[in-house]
Amino acid sequence: MPTPFAALILAAGKGTRMRSNRPKVLAPLAGRPLIQHVLAAVNALRPKRVLTVIGPGMEELAAAVAPAETVIQAQPRGTGHAVLAAKSKLGSFAGDVIVVPGDAPLLTRETLNLLLTDRRQYPEAALTVLGMWLPDAGRYGRIVLGPGNVLERIVEAGDANEEERALRFANSGILIANAKLLFELSAGLSAENAQREYYLTDIVKLARERGLVCRAVEAPADDAAGVNSPEELAEAEALMQMRLRVRAVASGAILLAADTVYFSADTKIGAGSIVGPFVVFGPEVKIGANVTIPAFCHIVGATIGDNSIVGPFARLRSGTALAESVHIGNFVEVKNARLAKGVKANHLAYLGDAAVGEGSNIGAGSITCNYDGIEKHRTNIGKGVFVGTNVSLVAPVNIGQGAILAAGSTITDNVPADALAFGRARQKTQPGEAKKWRARRKTELAGAGKKPAKKSKSKSKPKKGRR
Repeated sequence: MPTPFAALILAAGKGTRMRSNRPKVLAPLAGRPLIQHVLAAVNALRPKRVLTVIGPGMEELAAAVAPAETVIQAQPRGTGHAVLAAKSKLGSFAGDVIVVPGDAPLLTRETLNLLLTDRRQYPEAALTVLGMWLPDAGRYGRIVLGPGNVLERIVEAGDANEEERALRFANSGILIANAKLLFELSAGLSAENAQREYYLTDIVKLARERGLVCRAVEAPADDAAGVNSPEELAEAEALMQMRLRVRAVASGAILLAADTVYFSADTKIGAGSIVGPFVVFGPEVKIGANVTIPAFCHIVGATIGDNSIVGPFARLRSGTALAESVHIGNFVEVKNARLAKGVKANHLAYLGDAAVGEGSNIGAGSITCNYDGIEKHRTNIGKGVFVGTNVSLVAPVNIGQGAILAAGSTITDNVPADALAFGRARQKTQPGEAKKWRARRKTELAGAGKKPAKKSKSKSKPKKGRR
């Protein structure tokens, strides 16, 4: 039976290089904070416990990792000190602990599983570290291997000599060790280094001094990379989007200009759906099969039924649910609304806080007036309703099945089924009055010493300049 394991996520760093007042692990990537990507990878392995180390005053971060437990590192004194902050909760854990930095959003279940697999194959090892080969290890610590590829020590970049800085096998900050040994070794750490911090990586040296075996396992460099600056965040976003596009295509979606489509980590898209250029999917979007989404649409928190068409230039906001074969056209916005099968809103409309019945048609320029300045109100439109062009439905209002709302109407009262509703002033036409009005206006201007503006017939000449 596999040894039980806990996951310890280190997320107390302020992330000064991110140039933000928020904890760096809350920076967004593919529609969710960095640390939630890490949690997703960790939870996929079903650990017995998950504990996140955070800093003082990081209530927003604690909420972001819930229901995972949290513990506070009172002072930012390095990764080794952060591990010791968790001793009160994990010190008596009977099993292994995987330590993972909270700023590694590209981690996958498969990559973390490399540690568990190696641990089971080599139970005699005191600890196993996840490393990655890099053309230039830069700021990463260097993994120093001895004869037989035994892990001897890890040297942080700031403390490395010229020979060590030339090494390309870099430390990812991810390791696994028995809980009891992890906290024993961490308690023996020293802050005699360039940063005056307690480096967790120094437990390798301490273990070797005891004669214990340590191992290093290679991981894909992209998976284990950390995010410490806006530039690295942009690089991680590009890699994540590439993965998400590959996943969408593998599910049967067709991306007409894949590099321009932005996905969130949880976007679900059905087979045969076609996505045009420059479409953005925010969090919580579910798209059925054979859906067409032309260019320049923005969709967040919405469900789209099979065989529907959305766009171009459409916006679906949170709470939107489109049934099958719904048509949403250009410059139409839908928010917190349910549209039944076959509903059409093809041009320049707004449907907010509404329900629209099967087969109803919403005319160009028509809107639900859902906000009275204090509260939001709902509009309910029945089955087979025809809403003409430029109709304003002042909520709360109910429109019965089969009703027709005349173009240009402002509807403030409920409309019964199969009724024809008007809500506009009657047109009045006065023959010749336009000509008389212009004459009166010219006379008034002349009396005030003003001349009517005349359109210049001369063509402006280009200014001389340098050639």
